Amino acid sequence: MVFHVEYPRIIPERKPPGHQPAAPRYTLRWHDPVETMVSEYYGMQQADLGWKSQRQFFEQVQASFSHADGPAAHEVMRFTDEAGETNAVVVAYWLDATRHARWGLSADFPKWFAARERIEGGDVGYWKETIAVPYDRHETIYSAPNYRIGFARTPNSSIESMTTNGYFGAARDRIPVSAIDPLESPLRGSPPKTRTVESRRRRLRVSTPLNMTALRSGQYWVGAGVEQLGDYQENLQPKLMRGMNFLLDNKEETGTLALRVMTNLDADGKDRAETSVLAYFLSLDQLEDWSKSHVTHLDIYRHAIAMNRKFKDKREVVTWHEVFVMPEATSFEYVNCHPRTGVLPYFDLLEPLST
Repeated sequence: MVFHVEYPRIIPERKPPGHQPAAPRYTLRWHDPVETMVSEYYGMQQADLGWKSQRQFFEQVQASFSHADGPAAHEVMRFTDEAGETNAVVVAYWLDATRHARWGLSADFPKWFAARERIEGGDVGYWKETIAVPYDRHETIYSAPNYRIGFARTPNSSIESMTTNGYFGAARDRIPVSAIDPLESPLRGSPPKTRTVESRRRRLRVSTPLNMTALRSGQYWVGAGVEQLGDYQENLQPKLMRGMNFLLDNKEETGTLALRVMTNLDADGKDRAETSVLAYFLSLDQLEDWSKSHVTHLDIYRHAIAMNRKFKDKREVVTWHEVFVMPEATSFEYVNCHPRTGVLPYFDLLEPLST
């Protein structure tokens, strides 16, 4: 038996009558009730960030995870941002908001992150983005049931087959609260404009708007054979990058606030055969608009469907995503970062008293 939440639907679902998916898909469930889901990203940023510094950062963060209220799972990644700076990233997952809060108050790493010395770190910046949503504001999808990533790494969970897939609007339909809430952005009619922020030598917290949407979408090709690896590298991966570049180049049109193409790392800091995109959109509507209508996403979608039809349960390249429609005023914090980091250019900022 698995835990899930459903509401009596007052908003029509997007699923066409009689729809049957053309390819199998899977979603994440837990065997115990989950009230709040927390994924917290910690970043270290520098124009020339060497592996030694990255490793020290990773080890410092991960050492704090042994705390009694540490996360249920975590990953380490790296990416180069739009300003050309290298970012070392740890993402940690909690299924208990109280444990996450206790960890934030008493573990060593949050205290280190909050210290004034981080502001005075020369050309090194640090950031923390906390995605905390009630269970009914998330959805997941996986092309195969045999690989654990993201929240699927947490214990007492299973990847279950589903049929709410294979049509535009399926992601919305999988978000439980969408049955009773249109999940509209209050800013959709007047989107925020980018601005220049004086962010160096400062600790800035961002007030994010209601229903800002976070997407983490990934690809895993460890162990793929010659045929499927070649298809991924020569066909699907270039299509993915064209889509991501379109979003980055057309932020105002698409509602894209930030987008990072991250690579998972092994213990020695080498790239794994695994990447994911972490992106923030002003609204779920705008993410859907791109997904269902723009050629860059349609190319990705059609190719993935074709490969899954061709290989079925023999598919060796796993694709997946997790989506979160965020409540208002989730905590994003940037310390001594360059002004284009994350969502710094868009929303109201709070500069807390120095510690």
